[in-house]
Formats: sequence, structure tokens, C-alpha cells
Amino acid sequence: MSEENVSVKRPVCGLHSKILTLFCLEHEEPICSTCGGSGRHKTDKCIRVDEAALDRKEDLLENGLKPLEEKLEEIYKCKDSFAQTSELIKSQAQQTMQQIEEDFEKLHQFLRHEKAARIATVKEEEEHKLLRMKTKVEDMNRETAFILEAIRGIKRDLVSDDISFLLNYKDILKRAQNTRPNPEVDSGALIDVVKHLGNLQFRVLEKMLKTVQYTPVILDPNSAHPRLILSDDLTSMRFSDGIRPLPDNPERFDNYRMVLGSEGFDSGTHTWDTDVGENTVWFVGVVNQSVQRKGAVQTGLWRVGYYSDRYWARCHAEPQIVLTLERKPKRIRVRLDWDRQTLSFDDLDHDTHLHTFTHNFTEKVFPYINIGSDKYPARILPGKVSVTVEQH
Repeated sequence: MSEENVSVKRPVCGLHSKILTLFCLEHEEPICSTCGGSGRHKTDKCIRVDEAALDRKEDLLENGLKPLEEKLEEIYKCKDSFAQTSELIKSQAQQTMQQIEEDFEKLHQFLRHEKAARIATVKEEEEHKLLRMKTKVEDMNRETAFILEAIRGIKRDLVSDDISFLLNYKDILKRAQNTRPNPEVDSGALIDVVKHLGNLQFRVLEKMLKTVQYTPVILDPNSAHPRLILSDDLTSMRFSDGIRPLPDNPERFDNYRMVLGSEGFDSGTHTWDTDVGENTVWFVGVVNQSVQRKGAVQTGLWRVGYYSDRYWARCHAEPQIVLTLERKPKRIRVRLDWDRQTLSFDDLDHDTHLHTFTHNFTEKVFPYINIGSDKYPARILPGKVSVTVEQH
């Protein structure tokens, strides 16, 4: 069959068997020309089918296809983000396990060294005290030989003639006298077992605490701005050369170059020290748990810092305060007293009070650091560790 003889079968009106050429805007349906001038469509507004189809195709493109394509694009972006997040999860897990291995190896090395040292101490004491016992045994052997020789001499004198015996009696009796004390085991001759074993595990732990550090605030890498790199022990931060390809997870700040502590506080007293070093821009303080993490932080923040060649104190509810300082601080102590509702800042290097906020904190707050230099890191300083024994 030739192409010219092929015709497209078009739908027709069920009432008038005519081709549907009009579209009733009132009833939203195609109709024929006869329907358009009679019956229920007599007063309805109608337009040509091709015009109606064009209008609705444009509407479908704008309100149907375009949103779906945009939604699809969003899904693709989400998939890419999830893939990126999955890779970061693997990397984080690998790095975390490696760090655990290294940290435990340090502990194992300490314990191996401590074990060897303590065993060596026991062996040294054993050798020293065995040498003392050997010396005593040698002394007793010499004393035994002296006594045996004296006994043999007395036995010879006993069988000598009477005149000789009587003439030498005093000398014989004098030789028979032995005023040396009997040998005894000295006090402390045994191994001092208590010294080696008494509270052994506790004393090893106490010594171990002198070799390890405790940091009161641990930084949360999942909150760090993409330009910040945290140390392996999560106690310091520095700038990277560029923005790292990190997932935009809800916890992460994407505008302010800041990082939060991993633990928030809503009771008690907490103190931590931050070394800001030579940074030309820095801020330390606390933020509310609900602080805005995307875009500029507008509320829920209390801090002191340095920028534009001035020292500042700021909270969201009050104007910024310029702090007049005679000397440049490098180590800042932050003290949060939740019960008294105060947050104070001190310069550790010069033992100077910087500022105190008084505020009715109503939600958990987290320590934070913000730096603006790619030259100098900032870090949380370790605290003092001690062991307290309570007797009941």
C-alpha cells in the first residue's frame, strides 16, 4: 500500500459523527462544530482543538515535565552526594581504625615496657638478696671450718698426757671459747612481694596517666567547615589550601570557618583552654545546639575574638563590645558556669580577665573555634589528669 493511501483515523463526535474540531473550555473536552452551537455547549466558550492542545502542552511542559526534570536532577545530585558520603564514611572508618591501632599500640608498648621494667626490678632484687644469702653461707662455711678445727684440737688435747694437758689447759679452754653469735636471717631478706604486687594495676594506671593527655574539649570533624583540617587526635584545626569535597551534612558549617566541640553542656561548670597562636583572625566561645549552620550565623552565639586589628566581645542579643587590651593574648581560657549562667574569658598568658557574659541559657551549648588564617593552627590545650582514691 502506497504512503499516499494511508490515512490517520481521527476520533469523531459520538452524537453527530463529525470530526472533533473544537475544545470546550467550560467542560474541558473536545467537541464537533455541531455540538458547539447546540445542546449543553450552546453558551460555552470554545476554541480550536490545535490552540487548546498547544496551550495545554505548554502548561504541561512548564508545570509537569519541567518540575519532574528538576526533581530528577535533584535526585541525581542527592545520589552523587550519597555516593560522596559513602566514600567519606569508608575513609573515616579506615582512618579511625588506623588511629585506634596506633593509639593502642602506644598503650601496649607502654605496658610491655612497664612489665619488662618491673620484672627486671624483681630479678635485680632476687639477685641482690641471693648474693647476700650466698655471702652468709660462705661466712658460715668458714665458721664451720674454724669450729671443726677447734674440735679436732680439743680431742687431741684430751688424749695428751696429764702434765701437758694441765700446763696447756688455760690455752686449750681459751681456744674452745666461741663468742660469735649464731647466724640468723636478716630482716628484709625475702622478696618485697608487696612492693611489686600491691595495687599493681592501679599503680601502673596511675603512671600511665602521666604519659597520656586528656583534652576537655574534643573537636567534631563532622561540623568543621570544608576549609578546615583537624588533627588526628581531634584537638587542633588548621586551614587547607582549598575547599575539600565534603558532603554538606546537616551538622557542617558552610559559611563561617568554624568547628564545634563534640560534647555540649547544659549543667555544671566546664573549663577549657584554646591556643590561638599568631592568628590574625580568631574567635572562641559557645553556640546553641540549634545554631544555624548554613549561611551566616545570626543568633545563638557568645564569643570573644580578634579581627580588624581589634579585640571584640559579642553575643547575638547585644551590640559588639570593643575590648581594650594592653598585651596580645595567645591562650584563652573559657569558663562556663551553667548554674550561675555566666560565660567568662581570661588571658592565660598574662593572667588577665577579658570579658564575662551573663545570660539565661535555655538549651545545650557547644564550645567552638573560628580562625581566619591559613598560616597558624588553633588547638585545645590538654588538661591536668589526676587519680583520686575514695575510701569507704
